[in-house]
Amino acid sequence: MNEYITHTNIKVIIYLFYICMINTRKMKGTFLGELEELILLTAAALNENAYGVAIVAEIKNTTGREVNIGAIHTVLRRLETKGFLKSRLGGATTERGGRRKRIYSPTHAGQATLDQAYEMRTSLYKRIRPSMS
Repeated sequence: MNEYITHTNIKVIIYLFYICMINTRKMKGTFLGELEELILLTAAALNENAYGVAIVAEIKNTTGREVNIGAIHTVLRRLETKGFLKSRLGGATTERGGRRKRIYSPTHAGQATLDQAYEMRTSLYKRIRPSMS
């Protein structure tokens, strides 16, 4: 067997496939893509300051990744449709020419999804690096 393919790695791959198949049956269309997860995490971390431009800036500061505002708004709408985010209009500000910001926050389902992703990743990482707990 190839040194990179071990029984443990095969078990992990089978486990992930199994989880995907179960979730597909239960929650079709509710998987998080990488950018969706990043934006949902960022919105949760920003609390009351989670609006489009702030999310772009936080992603840039935290990851060094540049994401255009149009992509952010598309994903925010998709996360709302999936039930992972809710939004409300904030107050109008003079620096925005009297326009109101749309503020986003995770729903219970969004927080549960983030918790599940964290637990799965942590569990898998511990299998790779057992001494890191």
